[in-house]
Amino acid sequence: MNDRIEKDHLGEKNVPENAFWGIHTQRALENFRLSGFCVSPNLIRALVMIKKAASLANGELGYLSEKKTRAIQTACDEILEGKFPGAWPLDALQGGAGTSTNMNVNEVIANRASEILGGKKGQYGSVHPIEDVNMHQSTNDVYPTALKVAAILALKELSQKIAELQGVFQQKEKEFAEVVKVGRTELQEAVPMMLGVEFSAFAEAFARDRWRTFKCEERLRTVNIGGTAIGTGLGAPQDYIFLVIEKLREITGLGLSRSENLVDATANTDPFVEVSGILKAHAANLIKIADDLRLMNLLGEIKVPRLQAGSSIIPGKINPVVLEAVIQAGLKVIANDLLVTEAVSRSTFQINEFMPLLAHAFLESLEILANTNKVLAGYVSGIQADTVKCREYFDHSEGIVTALVPYIGYEKAGNLLKQFHTLHGKGLREFLEEQLGKETVAKALSSQSLLSLGYRKNGKNA
Repeated sequence: MNDRIEKDHLGEKNVPENAFWGIHTQRALENFRLSGFCVSPNLIRALVMIKKAASLANGELGYLSEKKTRAIQTACDEILEGKFPGAWPLDALQGGAGTSTNMNVNEVIANRASEILGGKKGQYGSVHPIEDVNMHQSTNDVYPTALKVAAILALKELSQKIAELQGVFQQKEKEFAEVVKVGRTELQEAVPMMLGVEFSAFAEAFARDRWRTFKCEERLRTVNIGGTAIGTGLGAPQDYIFLVIEKLREITGLGLSRSENLVDATANTDPFVEVSGILKAHAANLIKIADDLRLMNLLGEIKVPRLQAGSSIIPGKINPVVLEAVIQAGLKVIANDLLVTEAVSRSTFQINEFMPLLAHAFLESLEILANTNKVLAGYVSGIQADTVKCREYFDHSEGIVTALVPYIGYEKAGNLLKQFHTLHGKGLREFLEEQLGKETVAKALSSQSLLSLGYRKNGKNA
């Protein structure tokens, strides 16, 4: 591959001739070979939206020529359409608070805009990455704003995916409404319940997740664009500072607002910790519920979809692989929450120099959760109840005696259990029917009684 030579204040550097990036990106590409993960495409898109908003503001105010403004706008639109996917090679982990990623975007836009105006990559006579594309901006106001934009858009998608998962569990709640089973506490049989009620509890947990996720985007709507290096707006004209946020609102369609204290919004990134905590709560619910479904499948109360061979040595073994994957995804999100917390807490004075790690962990969690909800929804929709197995556990569980306490009292119920323990070859329900009558047992263990919230006097359920 042929190279072109570009210059900066450190000297010269060879850049691949056909690359849309330039010398700043090339240096970062060589300096930060760390994780093997590239910068999130969603962050790149958000940065491009900000460059488009800035060029519109600068063009409207006369700081940028009409010709350059149009070229930059066209370049931004092409990138947002998905063109030039190979133009973003940088490692997600990098020093400099995200400067390398900001410059990567500046250079790609500048080189494409230069081509539109008849120039060549790397010459920058027509459109300059810093003088034009980055006009009146700093990485320190562009990058945090872009992360918030990317996060809000991802939160909207995640909220929708959680709502869909909630809907699947609600459908199963209706489907399993009449299936009696034994509830369990501390991995021991407890008292009778309905399988549909168990699934309703799962749905309710996800309902809270959906609402929290939907609402927490408000924590990210206040941005520091216009604050430049440390939030004082140094180097940017006041009319641009007021206008650029309006342009960004138009482009993103989001209810963004400029912070009243730009120094605070530049130096302190604690809102990401707050929102990450919401993501961690959802991850905790995913883990808990996936594990419950795994155990219910083990007990035979439900049958999960058979998706793939489970063993390279045991013929016919089928594992609940999706549930295992969901648990792992949840654990990754919980781990990312620690990274977000650490990255935020280690910022110093007027900047968070660990923004790349923060962005990578935060956006990764959002992507993982959105994908996990989609996969789990499809999986849960295929779950079937084994009503025979549920009934078998139900009829033989000592916990069903608890339902009879309002009718016969605690002491008598306990004595009946003692008598039952001396018998062999007879189910508990059968024994209770012999002792109390089928009508009394049927009434106490009916779905109406089990679904009723408590009982009325004389053992009459609401």
